[in-house]
Amino acid sequence: MRILWRILGFLKPHKKLVLAAYVSLIGSSLLYLALPRLVGESIDQVLDEGDFSFLVYAGAAIVGLTLIRAVFAYFESYLREALSQLVAYGIRNAMYDHLQRMSFAYHDKQQTGQLMARATADVENIRWFVSLAVVRMSYLIFLVGGVATVMLLTNWALALVTMAFIPVLILRGAIIGRRLRVVWLRAQERTGELTTILQESLSGIKVVKAFDRQVHEGRKFSGKAAQLADEHLRVARIQASNMPMMNFLFTAVTGLVLWFGGREAIAGRLSPGELTQFILYLAMLQMPVRMIGFMINLASRAVSSGQRIFEILDADSPVKEKAGAVALDGIRGHVVLDHVSFRYDAASDVLIDISVEVQPGQVVALLGATGSGKSTIVHLLPRFYDVTGGRVLIDGIDVRDLTLESLRNNVGIVQQDVFLFSATIRDNIAYGAINATDEQVEWAAKVARMHDFIMGMPQGYQTWVGERGITLSGGQRQRVAIARTLLRDPRILILDDSTSSVDTRTEFQIRQALEELMKSRTTFVIAQRLSTVKNADLILVLENGRIAQRGTHEELLAQGGLYREIYELQLRPQEEASQAAAAGEAAS
Repeated sequence: MRILWRILGFLKPHKKLVLAAYVSLIGSSLLYLALPRLVGESIDQVLDEGDFSFLVYAGAAIVGLTLIRAVFAYFESYLREALSQLVAYGIRNAMYDHLQRMSFAYHDKQQTGQLMARATADVENIRWFVSLAVVRMSYLIFLVGGVATVMLLTNWALALVTMAFIPVLILRGAIIGRRLRVVWLRAQERTGELTTILQESLSGIKVVKAFDRQVHEGRKFSGKAAQLADEHLRVARIQASNMPMMNFLFTAVTGLVLWFGGREAIAGRLSPGELTQFILYLAMLQMPVRMIGFMINLASRAVSSGQRIFEILDADSPVKEKAGAVALDGIRGHVVLDHVSFRYDAASDVLIDISVEVQPGQVVALLGATGSGKSTIVHLLPRFYDVTGGRVLIDGIDVRDLTLESLRNNVGIVQQDVFLFSATIRDNIAYGAINATDEQVEWAAKVARMHDFIMGMPQGYQTWVGERGITLSGGQRQRVAIARTLLRDPRILILDDSTSSVDTRTEFQIRQALEELMKSRTTFVIAQRLSTVKNADLILVLENGRIAQRGTHEELLAQGGLYREIYELQLRPQEEASQAAAAGEAAS
C-alpha cells in the first residue's frame, strides 16, 4: 500500500481532472443503477394496472437515460486515459531528471538496459494501473456499494444472500495479488536484463560481427527471453486458476437468487418487478466480479514496477551540492590537490596522498600506465567524483563548497571516450553553449582544425552525425569534441587523451591551434604524445595511484627512473618518427 500511495501522489498536480473524472464516474454509475430500478417498476406497473402503453414511456426513458449515461461514460473514459498519461509523463520526467543529477559513481554501477526498462515498461505498467484500476476500481466499488444499498432497501434477506460472496472474493483477491506481485517483480527484472543484452549487442554489433559471435549473442538473448516467457506463463497460470473460481461463485450466487427470490415472490414478500431488479443487479455485478482478477493483476504489476522506479527516485547521488554552495566567478585557474586520496567503494585505493599545486595558465601533463590514476585525477576537478581524503581547491576554494553548475561551466573536459549525439555537426559543437552564434561555432571549429572538413561536406555545419558520431572518423570526432569544449571558454581545460586517435599531422595542427589558448588556461593533459609532454610546465608521472616523479621534460630525463623508461619505450620512437617524416617532406 505504501508504494500504491506514492504512485497516487503523482495525481496531486491534476486534482481538477481527478474531480472531473469522479463526477463523470458518479453520474454514469447513478444512471446505470437507475436502469434496473426503472425496469422493475415498469413490470410491476404493467402487471398491477394492465396498462401496456406504459411500456412505451418506460422504453423511451431507458433510451434517454442510456444516452445521457453514454455522455458521462465518454468523459470518464477520456479523463481516465488523460490522467494515466499525465502520471506517466510525470514519473518519466522525475526519473530522467533524477538520473541526470546522479554522479558518475552511481552510473558506474547501473546497467543501461535496466534503466531503460524502468523508464519504459515499468512506467507503462503504472500507466495501465492508473487508467484501468485507480478510477475504474472506484467505479466498481461505487457500483457494488450502490447495488448493495438498493438490494437491502428492496429485500434485506435476499440482499444478504446475494452479497455473501463479496468477502470471499476480497480474500481470494488478496491471496492472488500477493502471489502475482512476486512473479511480476521477477518478470520485470528479466525484462531489464533482456533490454541490457539487446542494448549491448546492438551497440557492439561491429565487435559481435568481427569476432563472429552472432550465434553466441543469439543464444544469450533467446535464453533470457525464455526466462521472461516462463515468468509470464506463471502469471497466466495464476490468473487462469482465478477466473474459474470467480465464474463459479457468480453462477452459484445466481442459482441462490433464483431459488430464494422465487420463494420470496411466491410468499408475496417480493414482487415480480423486484425479483427482476435483483436478477438485473446481479447481472450488473458480473462485470465487477470478472474485473477483480484483472484489477488485482494491474495492481500487482504497478506495485512491482513502482518498487523498481522508486529505487531510482530514492537513490542518493554520491556527489551532492551542499546547502549554501557559492558560485565560482572570476576564476583565475589556481588548482591545488591537497593530500588527495580516492577509492571506488570498498575497492583498493586508486589515488594515494596526491599533492600538487598548479598555477594559473600552467600546462600539466599526466603520464603513467593504464590504471595509474590519471583519469581519476582530472575527474575530481569538476566533481564527477568526490575525494575520499584530502581536498581539491580551485582559487583557494574547496570544490565541494561550489555550485556544480558554476564549477562545470569553468572546467571544460574532452573525454577519452568521445560521445556525439544524433544531431547536426553544429548542434554537437554548440551542445554546451546552445545560444552560441554561427560565427562562434565556426571559430571553435577552426581552432580545432575541423572547419575546412565541415565546409567540404554537402550540407556543411548542418550535416547530420549518426548515432555516437558513427559517420565521422575517430580523429574527426575528437576534433568536434575539442571544439565543443572550447566554445564554452573554460578557464580550466582538461584534455583526456584527446589526440590519441589522430595522426601526427592532425595532432600537430590541433596542438598548434591550442598553444595560444592554453596560455590563458590552466590545462591538464593526459596524452602519450611527446609534443605534449615536452611543452608542459609540469609533468606528473603516476604509478599505482601515487606521484612517482614530477618536473619538466629535461628535469625528468636527467633523473632517470620511470619517466626515462616511458621516454625510451614510447616517446623517443615518436620523436624519431616525426623527425623522419619531416625530413621526408623536406626532401620531396
